[in-house]
Amino acid sequence: MTQHKVSLPYGKQTVEVLVPEANLIGAYSPKDIPPVADIKAEVRRALARPIGSASLQDLVRGKQKVVFVADDNTRLTPTDQLIPILLDECNQAGVSDAQITIVIALGTHRFMTQGEILAKFGAETVRRVQIKNHPYKDDSAMVDLGVTDTGGRILINKDVYDADFKIGIGSIVPHHIPGYAGGSKIVQPGVSGEQTTAYTHLLSVRAPRSYLGVLENPVRTELDLMARKVGLNTILNTVLNRHGQVVEVFFGDVEAAFREGVKRASQVYEVAIPEEADIVLSSSHPCDLEFWQAHKTLYPSDLAVKAGGIIIVVTPCYEGVAKTHCDILEVTPHSSSEIRNMVSAGQLHDEVAAALAIAWAQVKERETVYIVSDGICAEEAARLGFKHFATAQAALDAALAEKGGGARVTVLTHAPDMLPVIRK
Repeated sequence: MTQHKVSLPYGKQTVEVLVPEANLIGAYSPKDIPPVADIKAEVRRALARPIGSASLQDLVRGKQKVVFVADDNTRLTPTDQLIPILLDECNQAGVSDAQITIVIALGTHRFMTQGEILAKFGAETVRRVQIKNHPYKDDSAMVDLGVTDTGGRILINKDVYDADFKIGIGSIVPHHIPGYAGGSKIVQPGVSGEQTTAYTHLLSVRAPRSYLGVLENPVRTELDLMARKVGLNTILNTVLNRHGQVVEVFFGDVEAAFREGVKRASQVYEVAIPEEADIVLSSSHPCDLEFWQAHKTLYPSDLAVKAGGIIIVVTPCYEGVAKTHCDILEVTPHSSSEIRNMVSAGQLHDEVAAALAIAWAQVKERETVYIVSDGICAEEAARLGFKHFATAQAALDAALAEKGGGARVTVLTHAPDMLPVIRK
């Protein structure tokens, strides 16, 4: 039997797996679109052509306190190259570096270390301006802006709210909660309180399947409303290729520029697959740090596999399951309906974790999940509801044995950054 060798990124290494040619539908990746030749020139081009807004210099002129809300090291946005240009633009408009603060949009992620901040933001940015981690659990560091029309309480980082100009900096990529990351997502969950994040995450799992790749959805509507209420009207968002290189930069209004960026992002991340597979073999790259990030592998895989099929997640998870949601393994053995009932009864203090546990349960209730990970042991995998394997090859061989000789196999090399579309 002829075997096809596929390579999957596994952190900074690669894993090779042999797939029988007769079973393989295909190995898919985000499109290998070439990057711009000069990132700084591309940023300046975007700033010179704002989408739905005035220029950055016009927007910041006369402002006293400016905040950049920028994504963290779980994202590939090259903030070290973007931010110095934005600082220079602000300086030219009369705003000094001393008037500017960067707040890292951690959501509910752990604080970045000083070494990580230096690597992410670069020596020039670290030297020029103050950079703060977002303390999502500290209610005293939040301002309460009331509730949305649908009942979501808006708790926002005070440093962000108090600024008289704020800009969001991040990247646009398919995402299972608001359809696409980018735009107003930098505010929620980026710099929101835990209660606010729990609300939007629980809102996302009211649907039976994730909103991955769905541009207009209830979560995105809430995020946009929150961003406007906070006063975040402007974004600088990048679209990256599968190597994390900049393909295009978008600057302007938080909604208009984001939606233009989504058009470009779909060209990079959307992949057409001719049929649903019995088995989907997926790498978590570039979301490799912990399963709290690597779980994004599940939703593209879910779109590519038949109901009742098998998803194989290949992920290093260097920091285990979840650094800031340590109790999640107490919840994951339950079904989606059981977790919803526990939330309704007020039995779970970490509703952000509960929302993701529901999302994982919804996938597990449709498909079986295998996991290959050095960072997650067999016992932890069992509590997640997954079957643990030592190697990707062993997992695939077991899946083929279970599904039979005619089983069809799809490989997703960068699953968290992919939007599979079945086109028969």
